[in-house]
Amino acid sequence: METRNDAQPSKLVHYAVEDGIATLTLDSPANRNALSRQLVAELVGHLRQAAAEAAAGVVRGIVLSHTGKVFCAGADLSEASAAPETGGGVEAGAQDLVRILHTILTVPVPVIARVDGAARAGGLGILGACDMVVASTVASFAFSEVRIGVAPAIISLTTRERMSSRSVSRYFLTGESFGAAEAQACGLITCAAETLGDALAPLLASIRLGSPQGLAESKKIANASMLARLEAGAQEMTELSTRLFGTAEAAEGMQAFQERRPPAWH
Repeated sequence: METRNDAQPSKLVHYAVEDGIATLTLDSPANRNALSRQLVAELVGHLRQAAAEAAAGVVRGIVLSHTGKVFCAGADLSEASAAPETGGGVEAGAQDLVRILHTILTVPVPVIARVDGAARAGGLGILGACDMVVASTVASFAFSEVRIGVAPAIISLTTRERMSSRSVSRYFLTGESFGAAEAQACGLITCAAETLGDALAPLLASIRLGSPQGLAESKKIANASMLARLEAGAQEMTELSTRLFGTAEAAEGMQAFQERRPPAWH
């Protein structure tokens, strides 16, 4: 298998291939790996690059990792509040998230998320789309939308199917943070581990034993219902997200979050 690393300091997502595994590393710790337009474009581009290299027999699996203490904080709120004509706005951000989720679900090799920190909001939608998720025992998770006046609209399309109905109700409605053990118990992640390398190694070894055709077709079967849910519900959830973010309540919630103060409804 080929070994290559084309990471560049100016990039927000780095791409490396070693022994048949493409590692995509989110590297925007200054904004907690939020889904800025640049990060989204690079992430989707590298996922498609991995898909092309899978067709060439170079890539057999993908690991989605991160730098810093946060895997992904979800939407870039500074861009969400920007004017649409500048390329920002809530609707554009929602469409970007749909594009990420759809690409993860349809790339023809397994995608494993490696989480060694916090995952919030849209970051959880990405975890739901991944085929497997390995998280360290220091990782934490939260559907934080309810606390800023919105709802987990787009990300519900990839998380509701993974999680038990009781856990969906609890964590969607409370916005509370929960740990890796709880995330595993409710189905959001595959396993919680003290040492991520030890947990990843057997999964990657098993993936390497699979044939390219077998992996691609098995992934299609495993993801069929979630992909159908995403394609059927993306427009409705994008419209819901856009409407909610446009309300006075959401504006207060986002401002309170950025100012690190309680919102008016407390």
